[in-house]
Amino acid sequence: MKKTIFKISKMDCPSEENLIRMKLDGILSIVNLDFDIANRKLTVFHNGEINQIEKSILELELGGKKISTEETHQSEFKENANQKKLLWAVLSINFVFFLIEITTGIISKSMGLVADSLDMLADSFVYGISLFAVGGTITKKKRIAKLAGYFQISLAIIGFIEVLKRFFGDEKLPNFSTMIIVSVFALIANGICLYILQQSKNKEEVHMKASMIFTSNDVIINLSVIIAGLMVNWLSSSKPDLIIGTIVFILVIQGAFRILKLSK
Repeated sequence: MKKTIFKISKMDCPSEENLIRMKLDGILSIVNLDFDIANRKLTVFHNGEINQIEKSILELELGGKKISTEETHQSEFKENANQKKLLWAVLSINFVFFLIEITTGIISKSMGLVADSLDMLADSFVYGISLFAVGGTITKKKRIAKLAGYFQISLAIIGFIEVLKRFFGDEKLPNFSTMIIVSVFALIANGICLYILQQSKNKEEVHMKASMIFTSNDVIINLSVIIAGLMVNWLSSSKPDLIIGTIVFILVIQGAFRILKLSK
């Protein structure tokens, strides 16, 4: 058996891990996958050549690069029986915060919160595809991925249209305090999700490194919305909120295209 290590430069949260798992699902030569999100590394234990595996990883456009391949005698791998339960937990947290953020975003007139809610929904899609496709056929998985990807893009486009209407039309000043308070809770929720998922790793990794939390795109987005809220209050302008909303909508669409790659 061989062990190949990949550097995945854009793998900064568990949703990317699930995307990679789904992409590699069905490749019979793979014996085990070992993810190190903190260091953005993936170790693939496999039989035979690495070509098909490497091609699949590169297709996701997550900055994958093969570092090394070597023979290994390792034959035992730790499997977590609670993985499905953990995925359900983070799916629930992400979906609940999608509902909270999109509701408060509409009420407070904040496009930053609305955009962040779609980012939460995107993560829910990834975890949902992982769960609902378990034990199913590859065709079923691809069908779910395609529906999720197009739905995500549709919502983001609607968001873009609303941003343009507000940018060129009458300025609607968002409620900055709601933006900050909800984003702080979303930040805590993302930290909890990362902690929950880390329970499936080795026991010595249970106490997550701070660097792991703060390299997550989700956390960076939450902090950006908080900063935008402060800028809205300081400048008495909706522009910071619209700018952050636009950036997050772009990230949501990029994530949707990654999901669509799974349907090919």
